[in-house]
Amino acid sequence: MQTGTQASNTTVNQGTQNLSSLAPDQMLNLVAQLSDENTQLTDENTQLRQQVAWFKRQVFGQKSERRLIEHGEQGTLGESFATIPNPPIPGKKSRVEGHERQAKPKHPGQPDESSPFFDETKVPVEVIQLPAPEAAGLSADEFEVIGEKYTYRLAQRPGSYVVIKYARPVIKLRSSGVIACAPAPVGVIEGSRADVSFVAGVLIDKFAYHLPLYRQHQRTTQAGIRVTRPWFTQLAQSAVALLAPIAQAQLESIQLSRVKAMDETPIKAGLSGPGKMKNAYFWPVYGELDEVSFLYYPDRSAKNVQHALGLHPPPGAVLLTDGYSAYRHYANKTGLSHAQCWAHTRRTFDSAKDSEPKPVNQALDYIGALYAVEQKIRDEGLTGQDKLRLRQDQARPIVDRFFKWIDQQFEGHGFLPQSLFTKALSYARERKEGLEIYLSDADVQIDTNHLERALRTIPMGKNYAHC
Repeated sequence: MQTGTQASNTTVNQGTQNLSSLAPDQMLNLVAQLSDENTQLTDENTQLRQQVAWFKRQVFGQKSERRLIEHGEQGTLGESFATIPNPPIPGKKSRVEGHERQAKPKHPGQPDESSPFFDETKVPVEVIQLPAPEAAGLSADEFEVIGEKYTYRLAQRPGSYVVIKYARPVIKLRSSGVIACAPAPVGVIEGSRADVSFVAGVLIDKFAYHLPLYRQHQRTTQAGIRVTRPWFTQLAQSAVALLAPIAQAQLESIQLSRVKAMDETPIKAGLSGPGKMKNAYFWPVYGELDEVSFLYYPDRSAKNVQHALGLHPPPGAVLLTDGYSAYRHYANKTGLSHAQCWAHTRRTFDSAKDSEPKPVNQALDYIGALYAVEQKIRDEGLTGQDKLRLRQDQARPIVDRFFKWIDQQFEGHGFLPQSLFTKALSYARERKEGLEIYLSDADVQIDTNHLERALRTIPMGKNYAHC
């Protein structure tokens, strides 16, 4: 009886004898077939490793790809305690993770209850007089009030609604016998029981604070107000219709902007079947006056860009977007300049960090240096030609070295075509012209992050579809 090793050797010997009996052309075909299978398995193994690395990063790793190259030396574990920076001085502003924070002195013990923490012009104040116990039973001439101390407490009342009751007397003129009554004030919605302040409050609660209508209905019910749930829906629909001219005017203002940013994000809207909702899209557009219009379209078709922006952009127009091809088609059709987003480029490299960490870190260092220049522009408050000059002096050389480095990666390294790092290199090189536009136009931002921040309202307001 053969052992496992003997059986394996026998199989190998039989395979060798079978190969030796093949003709040269058959041998070449077999080698080519095995090479193709090996390449396919290698690509599949690379993709699976990338997917596993991505899932591990989502669970355990850092998800932000943001990287700023800070000026100055970085502290190390071996530094002496003398090099530790001093604590922030109260009143002095310091840079903390991309925003300014003002250091405040710490008060020992309990917080001071006598300090006002509200806007006295907007918040109603109820004053409750507390007599001094020592003055109990004394006449007014037996003590003297030499001052007052105040303690503020934030209180809440059940509901914050007010019913306005218009009293309209009905009169009868004795001379003619005519009965007359003053008409009721005209409401913003004809025939509605809702005052304009209530209508505005419903919309603000729903779209600014993301409070669904059914919860607003529950709140009014608990406050002792008897209205129906459908009434809230009808009220919101009527109020939104009143705002349509304002939304149209804002969109027209954005269309006249020379520099615009545009993006698209999915949303569930409408039923596609029992328990299933359709995929639709918001296409937000950002204008020069910091206005944003959220346009709704049922799909992600390229024709939506043309419908939103029109075919006649203003002279020197620039459209700043991500790498979606629909925007490139629109730019080619209208002749405007198509600027590309550096944050999306950074994101493609960041997704390859687990498979190719060393070259990816080089790419992220280049892009981080560009963002350090933008941070310097914000810190110094530069605009116009000063902003443009700094970009040309400091950012332009970094961009040139970055794309030269990309060419070197393609020439000197044999990365697989399906590699995420190769795809990131190709993404950046294909969009080189669009990524460089911000260097020669001070009004163009380095990325679309200002628009993506406005997109946060979409996932926060997923209750829109459910009201």
